[in-house]
Amino acid sequence: MLGRTYDQQVCSIARALEVVGERWSLLIVRDALFAGVTRFSDFQHNLGVATNILKARLDAFVETGVMERRRYSERPEQFEYVLTDKGRDLAPALIALTQWGDRWAAPDGPPILYRHDTCGDAVTQAVVCATCGPVDADDVRVQPGPGMPQEYLAQRRPRPTG
Repeated sequence: MLGRTYDQQVCSIARALEVVGERWSLLIVRDALFAGVTRFSDFQHNLGVATNILKARLDAFVETGVMERRRYSERPEQFEYVLTDKGRDLAPALIALTQWGDRWAAPDGPPILYRHDTCGDAVTQAVVCATCGPVDADDVRVQPGPGMPQEYLAQRRPRPTG
């Protein structure tokens, strides 16, 4: 069973999960990105999430820079939660996750479609080579990047050959 953090993982996926990996997190970002939701009461109404959970998620997003909290009313004092560039940069991940869900978890077809505002055509997410264009995930290999500690690599088991 995984602990509450991924401290032992040297991996950007694990680090991203620290920010957006809790149950309601991506749904909050989805509603902010694609439905324009910014107010606590609207998130709560649309998602049906408990208020204490929603408060914790929104506070964490503000703390990590995914959202910023802006006052929109002084009497009564009320705030909205607006995505930052860091938060908006989650759009490709959400579109990719949606495509996976459409293929493997939507027996009646996609419940929503992403469309380009300018032309109305479908928006998709793909694995793309900078030189060759779209590639199959089976044709992607990984290699250590500049942020990979050598001591971490020394602890890893090698990929089986043959």
